[in-house]
Amino acid sequence: MRTRMRGWRWRRNPLRRRSDVVEAWTVLVVTILLLVVAPLVGVAAGLRAHDRAETLAVAQRAERHQVRAVVIGDVPQRLSTSQGDPTHPYRTRVRWSEPGGKARTAWAGVPAGTRAGDTVSVWFDSQGRNVTPPPDEAAIWQHTFTVGLCAAGAAAGLVFLGHAVERRIALRHRLTEWERDWARTGPRWNQPRT
Repeated sequence: MRTRMRGWRWRRNPLRRRSDVVEAWTVLVVTILLLVVAPLVGVAAGLRAHDRAETLAVAQRAERHQVRAVVIGDVPQRLSTSQGDPTHPYRTRVRWSEPGGKARTAWAGVPAGTRAGDTVSVWFDSQGRNVTPPPDEAAIWQHTFTVGLCAAGAAAGLVFLGHAVERRIALRHRLTEWERDWARTGPRWNQPRT
């Protein structure tokens, strides 16, 4: 029957080696790094990503504008097998009126299934090019969460890698200590008894 001795590396005993103490401290440091530092790295990276994404979204909202346009060109009604996604935008001609009453036409991406005469929302930049809409708050938070999670995972991975390297070095030192002790003790055990 096996007995468990919790914390034996911390207590004084004749079997405890220097490498055991180093390993005990390393486990404590690794635990703190995983439970405290890795999440803090994730939060910091996520907040930084949120600030940058928010700044980018504000800049895009300032330079892009949405218009309600009427589709005047034809849009394929059948999807090719390579596209597969029914929301895949198709390029076609659209027309809208500017605030001054001037009618404008341009090429824009519209969803599949849109017919000539349908009204769609399209986004244009300051040069009149069709662009994607600026990211909304949900997309910004999704980006924030993803960056934070990846940063925390990378920090945890580095901690585990460092711990694996330390364990390998500790094992080598432990084996050296055992061999040195056996070199002292072994001859007494191997001598014939009289």
